[in-house]
Amino acid sequence: MAGQSGDAPVKRPERNRFRAIVVAGLIGLYAGAAQAQSTAGGTVKLNVVGGLAGLTQYTKLEQPFWQSEIAEMSNGRISATIRPLDGGGLRGQEMLQLLRLGVVSFGTALLSVVAGDEPELNAIDLPVLNPDIATLRRTVAAFRQHLADVLRTRYDIELLGVYTYPAQVLFCKSAFKGLDDLVGRKVRTSSVGQSELMAALGAIPVLVPFAEIVPALREGVTDCAITGTLSGYEIGLPDVTTHVHDMAISWGLSVFGANRTTWNGLPADVRSTIRSGVAELERRIWLQAGADTERGLSCNAGAASCGEPPSEPMTIVPLSKADASRRRHLLEDVVLPRWIARCGLACVQAWNTYLAPTHSITVSAE
Repeated sequence: MAGQSGDAPVKRPERNRFRAIVVAGLIGLYAGAAQAQSTAGGTVKLNVVGGLAGLTQYTKLEQPFWQSEIAEMSNGRISATIRPLDGGGLRGQEMLQLLRLGVVSFGTALLSVVAGDEPELNAIDLPVLNPDIATLRRTVAAFRQHLADVLRTRYDIELLGVYTYPAQVLFCKSAFKGLDDLVGRKVRTSSVGQSELMAALGAIPVLVPFAEIVPALREGVTDCAITGTLSGYEIGLPDVTTHVHDMAISWGLSVFGANRTTWNGLPADVRSTIRSGVAELERRIWLQAGADTERGLSCNAGAASCGEPPSEPMTIVPLSKADASRRRHLLEDVVLPRWIARCGLACVQAWNTYLAPTHSITVSAE
């Protein structure tokens, strides 16, 4: 569930930087021994940091892939252990630095979470940029090579995969017909970008952790919430909300990559197997995200295939022509200018080079 992520990370203290450097040195010594063993024909053992624990992407796709499928694909040449991004004391905000230092050899970084360090990376998952998964696919395809170049040149990370969670949409406690009906409503958000978007619509953004969404709605702290279609159903939003919009506000993209020193030290056959395997894993994750987006909407509306239906099936609010036009204006007048203000001239150039042709919007630094 991507609603757990946000794009306002806390800057790490200098003592954490020192600790990471020390740990990196120790892990570097260990990794060197492991690579020497692998070049002699032994099994290559990988330590992987995956996505968010408890979600379909991790439990049904990532975990089985690394725990068993990669060994089968490589005829026992590769074995791996995996732990979730939000487990084991790692801070998601520091994942780019941990990968750069080699503290993490293979790991996942949520783009909205690391955007505080590198806002350019979040260009492909800005609020209302991708109202559906078809648009999201085109956006990622247009920006992917640049994403790989940024990770390689600035962080010494080899990009292996780009993953997505299901769509994050708007749930509300009372009826609404579209985006312009949100004036004055308190809306749960999970990122700076989402908060800026809601404020532009006349709503009152309230940053609320995922685990507190239902209590916040019940107690009147919020009137609406932005979260995943399926995760919203699973936490019981049909019991506390009545309407849900079918347009994606955002998605929750992440990158999966490797420390380049570790990557380049692996035998060529191992690198080839990992790259092709992760490409297939990425394909399945995207299919699952699309299916879960649709299933979430169906379940919220009371579909029999979801088990016991909610006491009051939710009303699905379709994307109207007015909302489509409003989305476009919000993107041009609010979302992109605010992102450019945080990101600078490099992002102006990146957007106009890679994404302007896809979205027919050119930006400037003014």
